[in-house]
Amino acid sequence: MGNLKGILFDMDGVLVDSEHFIAEAAIRMFAEQCVYVEAEDFIPFIGTGEDRYLGGVAQKYDYAINLERDKLRTYEIYGEIVKHKLKPLPGIKAFIGKCKKAAFKLAVATSADKIKMDINLRELKLESGYFDTTVNGLEVINKKPDPEIFIKAAAKLGLSTMDCLVVEDAVNGVKAAKQAGCRCLAITSSFDKKSLSEADWIVELFSGNSPGGFSLVVETLQT
Repeated sequence: MGNLKGILFDMDGVLVDSEHFIAEAAIRMFAEQCVYVEAEDFIPFIGTGEDRYLGGVAQKYDYAINLERDKLRTYEIYGEIVKHKLKPLPGIKAFIGKCKKAAFKLAVATSADKIKMDINLRELKLESGYFDTTVNGLEVINKKPDPEIFIKAAAKLGLSTMDCLVVEDAVNGVKAAKQAGCRCLAITSSFDKKSLSEADWIVELFSGNSPGGFSLVVETLQT
């Protein structure tokens, strides 16, 4: 473990529980186009980026989506919904603080577009001083489960993927992390343990010093 130098954080479901907010925004956007979808329709596309997140559901309902227009409208609705409502997942700021104190390099690596990433980090008050770099979905060609985003994030930190830990909540994200050659810590905020079984570690929340909690993981990474 001693060679671990960087930690790459997914955003939705890791830094913040925003999945239900973006689903609500997308449902409203589709409804404006007289397409009536359900929150469950989006589950297979969690962590794949908004193009696939919206496009996959549009395909299911045979809706000819205009991605530029409909994605922008979804973000507009999302920004209205989450204002002063987004909260970091319990323990995440303390976990980030411990990682920084341990001199790990930190990055956000999210499949979301920059506009959504900026909204989230601003609302969480994580926009400055916490991360050494960020990579968003517009900076990569191939989305998760392709490993490109984690390879790029590691490179921006000046590190090998073998020296990085990915913190993820989604099945596609775990697959991407392992394909990139990273170790992976999965959080059961969006999927159950069985679904995330490819990860090296699986925890429920970054909660205190409870067995299997994030604090224990930090201690393990430092040994």
